[in-house]
Amino acid sequence: MARILHIEDDPSSRLLVRKLLVAAGHEVIDAASGLEGIRIARTIEAALVLVDINIPDLDGYEVVLRLRAEPRYADVPIVAITAEGDRATSLAVGCDGFLEKPIDARKFAGAIARFLEGHREQGADGEAKLREASHRIVERLEARVRQLSEANAQLEELARLRREFLRNLSHELATPMTPVVGYAKLLAAGELGPITPMQRKALTAIEAGATKLRGLVDTLLDVSALETGRMTFVAREYDLGVLLRRVLAEAEMPIRERQLVVTERVPETGLECMGDPDKLRRAIAHLIENAIKFTPAGGGIGVEIAVEGTELTLTVADSGPGVPQDRLEKVLEPFYQVDGSITRAHGGVGLGLAFVRRVAEAHQGGVVVTSPPAMVAGLSLAGTGVALRVRRSARFPERVV
Repeated sequence: MARILHIEDDPSSRLLVRKLLVAAGHEVIDAASGLEGIRIARTIEAALVLVDINIPDLDGYEVVLRLRAEPRYADVPIVAITAEGDRATSLAVGCDGFLEKPIDARKFAGAIARFLEGHREQGADGEAKLREASHRIVERLEARVRQLSEANAQLEELARLRREFLRNLSHELATPMTPVVGYAKLLAAGELGPITPMQRKALTAIEAGATKLRGLVDTLLDVSALETGRMTFVAREYDLGVLLRRVLAEAEMPIRERQLVVTERVPETGLECMGDPDKLRRAIAHLIENAIKFTPAGGGIGVEIAVEGTELTLTVADSGPGVPQDRLEKVLEPFYQVDGSITRAHGGVGLGLAFVRRVAEAHQGGVVVTSPPAMVAGLSLAGTGVALRVRRSARFPERVV
């Protein structure tokens, strides 16, 4: 019985080789990547190494070069088994044989037995010098790949910790906000006793601030849920035009206070869809709030809905300062802001458009940001346009994104 190390990333190929070689009386140890194969090779005494050429991290050629630099593998037979590699290159880097995929199950065990007995394929002259020069290169490459792999693992861990922090922070903030908003409303309505006009004014301000903070907390919860795949979408019938008008009605006060002119171009019919109206309404609200925030007092906002086949596109454009061309994609990422300084003119934490994008993608659509936008609702505006595209009939799994 021989101990054989098999370096192969495809599970089905590993399983087939294992069955054939175990049936022939051999022990098989698997590795799913180049780095893992090198690590295992250094801890065991293998009688033969099988390596696929197209594997993650280091490819098969690089693995062979690295193993040949190890004293214990100077004379151990190494056989390339691949559908994409080159026989001459495989032999040049140090392989003793080359087997093509798909393997012949009837002949495979016999071929391996011959390599174990000492059979070697002959390569071109000068291969030893080529391998010697290449060993040093691959050694440095291996070290660099390991560093990058470790750095990537650290980044993934930091991303996981960030998601957990957002989720925990959002829940911790949401819990005390509920009674604050509720009692402020009760006090302002006089349901807990009479209050003076000055007290009512103060309570109204408290309620407005608490409601705004609760909205931010809800957005944090949404983004956290979307990033961790824990947000559930519920498909129901809705009318995209009705959702838009509801959001515009809720934004009437800030629109009037800033003396903004909103121009709409929305079809009266044909906007019936299937999807999650609650999530879409909040996404539309983010678009309208952004347009209001960035449009200077007395400026204009354009809103339109276009229907093309099975897709509907809602576009909101403003007459604000716009977004530099090299940052149009970045503004859709969580927490990114064109101006992130504490002295910036506009507030926010950079979560709105990230939420909009993920809701659109869940509805089999997407988001496109342009600056300046094309004509929207008959207006040529100099600011930014955000187009939210959704499929007319969205079907959700139990949990999406």
